[in-house]
Amino acid sequence: MTATTLTFHERLLPGPGGWLGTVGLGAIAAIALWPVHAVTAVTVGLLVCVGSAVALAVSSPVVEVSDGVLRAGAARIPVALLGAAQALDVAAMRHELGPGLDARAYVCLRAWARTGVRVAVDDPADPTPYWLVSTRRPELLVKALTD
Repeated sequence: MTATTLTFHERLLPGPGGWLGTVGLGAIAAIALWPVHAVTAVTVGLLVCVGSAVALAVSSPVVEVSDGVLRAGAARIPVALLGAAQALDVAAMRHELGPGLDARAYVCLRAWARTGVRVAVDDPADPTPYWLVSTRRPELLVKALTD
């Protein structure tokens, strides 16, 4: 068994608004079923709330740098094939996702993580010019990629 060298790890979980949305969804389900049967309505409302919270948590991508590999969601690339990394604040991320976006770029985006990192791909065999990755800690991700 080999040890993993982990230098950065973040699961892009939703913010408070996303979690409140799951409660709201459960409440809507309960209200819709209330005229049918109160106990069933509360039970279904709780199940919808818990189920949607689990779905949000499980579907949240992981951004990780470990053992010389950058992982963003399902995609992976060796750090050795990456070029310059740039931390993006909210305004820069908005520009990169709008007029600055190259359609060939790999994008791992979550709207609730409004900052990110742009990292160039220096692999001549890869048509992807850069990765654009959402993260709440862009400076730490850049540091992990450049160390």
